[in-house]
Amino acid sequence: MGQLADSLDKAVHKAFTRPVPKTAGARMRYLVKQLKSTRAAAQQLGITQRTVERYVKDQIKRPRKDLAARLEHEVTRRWQPQIRAKAKEKAATTDGIIIDTRARFGYTAAPGTTDDARLRHLTVALPPPYAARLFEARDQGATDQHLQNITAEALQETYFKDGGRRASGLLVEYTDVEHIEFDL
Repeated sequence: MGQLADSLDKAVHKAFTRPVPKTAGARMRYLVKQLKSTRAAAQQLGITQRTVERYVKDQIKRPRKDLAARLEHEVTRRWQPQIRAKAKEKAATTDGIIIDTRARFGYTAAPGTTDDARLRHLTVALPPPYAARLFEARDQGATDQHLQNITAEALQETYFKDGGRRASGLLVEYTDVEHIEFDL
């Protein structure tokens, strides 16, 4: 996953009403419950069924780093799906999404204006249609470059063109992303 995809996921995770299980045993029990068998959990994580059973019974308490990362990823991906769906729906229909970014912005504009790319720090509220496009692309497994293009278009229309009130011929390039954070 890329920087933008991770940031979108973090924004949705802020909507969770309960914390994700912390211990390996609790995470494994949750995953087994979601997948409905220890065999399916073992296949998902790339370990043996017996190892899953030992985690469920708290006979093993500390997984290897790579297994711990896979386990955390799988549990977080499945945690509170209805809350996640409601947060995305609300952002995509009524509230929109707030972006806080520090990146290099370049411009293609009318002659006589500066088009040198420069570093800017922006905090902008993006309208619901752009939030919907970002979440839809993220859910379909879009590349970070595709998400960056959607974000560039959203910032171009919302911030630089002010919803069509100025700079009608302006095209914005959004590159060298140093920081990006989304908030619902």
